[in-house]
Amino acid sequence: MDTELDRISSLPGHVVDQILSVLPIRDAVRTSNLSRKWRYKWSHIPHLVFDTQCISITSEDQTIVKNKLVNIIDHVLLLHNGPIYKFKLSHRDLLGVSDIDRWILHLSRGSTKEFVLEIWKGQRYKLPSCLFSFENLIHLELFNCLLKPPLAFKGFRNLKSLDLQHVTLAQEVFENLISSCALLERLTLMNFDGFTHLKINAPNLQFFDVGGIFDDVSFENTFLLTLVSIGLYVNGINDRNVSRGSSSKLLRFFVNLPHIRRLEIQSYFIKYLAIGKIPSRLPKSCVDLNYISIRINFNDLEENSVAFCLLRSCPNLQEIEMLGRPEEQAAVGPLADFWGDDNWKCLFGQLRLVKIAGISGIGSELDCIKFLLSNSPVLEQMTVKPASSEGGWELVKELLRFRRASIQAEVIYLEP
Repeated sequence: MDTELDRISSLPGHVVDQILSVLPIRDAVRTSNLSRKWRYKWSHIPHLVFDTQCISITSEDQTIVKNKLVNIIDHVLLLHNGPIYKFKLSHRDLLGVSDIDRWILHLSRGSTKEFVLEIWKGQRYKLPSCLFSFENLIHLELFNCLLKPPLAFKGFRNLKSLDLQHVTLAQEVFENLISSCALLERLTLMNFDGFTHLKINAPNLQFFDVGGIFDDVSFENTFLLTLVSIGLYVNGINDRNVSRGSSSKLLRFFVNLPHIRRLEIQSYFIKYLAIGKIPSRLPKSCVDLNYISIRINFNDLEENSVAFCLLRSCPNLQEIEMLGRPEEQAAVGPLADFWGDDNWKCLFGQLRLVKIAGISGIGSELDCIKFLLSNSPVLEQMTVKPASSEGGWELVKELLRFRRASIQAEVIYLEP
């Protein structure tokens, strides 16, 4: 047997590395039993992922699971020989234990480029100051953490992707973090606290996805930003009289977004955009914008005005998605024939796909559908999905009556 060719050990080095890279860390370590030559091959893998797959035991006792996980990570880091470019810790039974501080300190002495820490249970885990000394960090992803950088922190000079969810950090810390990461290209913020003004100063930012509770959002030096998805999770704008007297949030929002290509207005963010005077058209058209998704109360005049302004200011739209909020419509009286006004004529010369969902068949919703159908000469498909099946047949009959500017337009009714 000793003289037989060990085919596994004879594999090219890059093939071995590829095999190990796709295995869970538990199985990668087990390859040490294949042969003598494989005994320590796993110790050179540059990507370490510790998640639910790295523990074989199942127990309702969190202490047992926690101790087992800590022992595994300690064992792997002790025997690991070589650079660790990626470190991910994401286990649903792991609390913010002090052992994490040790692991982060160990990694800070190396060349980690991607760091992911997801604490699924317990209170916010306060990150140790040594995390902010990762000089080679390109991707940082944190879940349920408290960020308080040392005063000497000057930013992650190589960071390109930042994903913060369920995090706490002060207003000044947030602003300094974003502005000091000059190479930042992707930013995701979800369910945060400690700051309420989303001041985004990032010259290389291309992707921005945010969802949470905040008071204001502003962009500065973001001329490369092309994909924006933004959701305000609370309906905090109740006094419309105050709103009308303030400066236009809609105009300010687009000033530093000249090349935006995809925009998603989620939850109640359209109410924020409705603060202040709403123009019928933006001063400068969004000529690069080809996709827009709007969550809207079709019975709200200000929200409809914002939606119309956006549609009228985006001449090259190829896809539109309109999502109704039927739960609010009962609280507002019926809206007059807003979309049916002949003064609102515009042409969607490139629009090919429209998706309408969450509607109940009220007049303003039907007017919007009619408006889109009559102003889209190259439309290929419109799908309509109501919020409930009640009145579905009447809605279908109304849809069949509407004139279509495109002879090839197909209107599809989807069951709720």
